[in-house]
Amino acid sequence: MQNLIEQLIETLGPEAVTPSQEIDRVTSYWDSSPVNARALVRPKSTEQVSQVLKLCHQYRQPLVTMGGSTNCVAATKTTADEILLSTERLDQIEHIDTANGTATVQAGVILEKLQQACLSEDRIFPLDLGARGSCTIGGNAATNAGGINVLRYGMARNLILGMEVVLADGTVLSNMNQMLKNNSGYDLKQLFIGTEGSLGVITRLVVRIFPRPVSRNTALLALNRFDQVIALLGNAQQQLAGTLSAFEVMWGNYMGGVTAPGAHKPPFAETYPYSVILESEGTDIEADEQRFNTLLENCHESTLIADAIVPKSENDRLALWAIREQFEPVLKPGPVFLYDISLPITAMEHYLEALSEALQLQWPEHDFYVFGHVADGNLHLFIRPNQPGEENAQHQQSDALVYELLQRYNGAISAEHGIGSEKRDWLHCSRSDAEIALMRQLKATLDPDNILNPARVLA
Repeated sequence: MQNLIEQLIETLGPEAVTPSQEIDRVTSYWDSSPVNARALVRPKSTEQVSQVLKLCHQYRQPLVTMGGSTNCVAATKTTADEILLSTERLDQIEHIDTANGTATVQAGVILEKLQQACLSEDRIFPLDLGARGSCTIGGNAATNAGGINVLRYGMARNLILGMEVVLADGTVLSNMNQMLKNNSGYDLKQLFIGTEGSLGVITRLVVRIFPRPVSRNTALLALNRFDQVIALLGNAQQQLAGTLSAFEVMWGNYMGGVTAPGAHKPPFAETYPYSVILESEGTDIEADEQRFNTLLENCHESTLIADAIVPKSENDRLALWAIREQFEPVLKPGPVFLYDISLPITAMEHYLEALSEALQLQWPEHDFYVFGHVADGNLHLFIRPNQPGEENAQHQQSDALVYELLQRYNGAISAEHGIGSEKRDWLHCSRSDAEIALMRQLKATLDPDNILNPARVLA
């Protein structure tokens, strides 16, 4: 394969190709193991990505695409015989079109960079998640990312209008559509959204942007029962006139963990079973604030909420969000196993009770932390066994408890993080045999030599 590496250097230039022995990177923010790959390539255009894939197709060389390395499912953990393609040099925001409500970007653009560029034009790109400072727009598309604004703006899929993607043989498929309505035949971009680079490499996108809200109202609310959480969500959706943008729920175990001594400052005098960050954004400062305050007053009078904190400044608001987004205090000591699942809201309480009982039987001294977006069915779980044992074996035991139980409640093993290689063997818990068979047919049609992200998503 040395001829391939030499041809890649000749095609892209030596600055764009790093041989295996010179790669100095970690696998992802969740996995600090060193990258092990045949080479790291960093193309800077769709044309160069096409050239890379043509060569890999010619040599039948497996290739893994990497965006911001923020995945939590071992999607970019390469083997020594794979090439790692980074989109980091595809980092240009090509155009922000306020009239059409679109932004044209390259796949390697960092999410936060696009967010800031839109704000400078008095617009927003509403996709938002904790990894905003590292994750890329291409990676967001490839995993169909969600985040905190899904209940108002939808997943990444809802925000993508056009796409340019390179197929396994180097063919460039370009449809940089800018219209919200375009039913001219098959919507081929959907094949590449959420399929984690296994069918093609995304290089450019057209995404939707929106007018910047002029009002924002935020509160951290404490509740004693999960049925109150459901009732609060219903009231907020009804009374906030479509301005509800975030509804983040933190279980008492999570709140206690991240506000332990040396971590975040506890927001309440005591730890409640549930804490909710409620946020609305709108276009009428006075009316929006009045609706928000009326909601809080009604919830307080009906004893729906046990306590409330309304931030008095932007710094206070960010401090509340830090409790939700900066969860490092519960990650040590390891190992800690992370899960990103979804299930019907009405099944959440029963599922978590059953899982807690199963974990207690498996590891009596375990720690179990729960938080999530909830309004879109998404929960994040952290499980720490706190018991001596081989980490991989414990991880497999934990997976079995989480996913096999999830099947009973018609849940999904991945809400927004993807499948990667970590969840691949559990895909049958959320997809039927017929669905998986069709996925395999699509993979075989678009990537017959199985060179794109092999052994990710599908075995």
